Amino acid sequence: MDEDVTRNNSGAAETFNPDLIHAIFKLVWKRRAEKGSSGNKDIDVEPAPETSRRNRSTTANAGALKVSCELLRIFVTEAIRRSAFNAEAEDAVVIEPTHLERVLPQLLLDF
Repeated sequence: MDEDVTRNNSGAAETFNPDLIHAIFKLVWKRRAEKGSSGNKDIDVEPAPETSRRNRSTTANAGALKVSCELLRIFVTEAIRRSAFNAEAEDAVVIEPTHLERVLPQLLLDF
């Protein structure tokens, strides 16, 4: 039992780099802003200048990045664990993409 606790504690220290996650978030926010600016041309209503998305910058504080990194770590760990369980049930030695494809719908519903 002590070995499991030690293993879990050492795994908790290994997480995604917050700078990497922040860069990914910024890229997604930038693409959404570009996509949103070329949106529906049929709508005549313009938002007030103080509520315009172009005027607001989207940022994430350090706490939000830390929680996001931990959530992604848990999500990836669970995806691997479920895929490995599937592979083991099929007597496979290596986790194939099909194993991940089979568990992904339920995994997304669970998260």
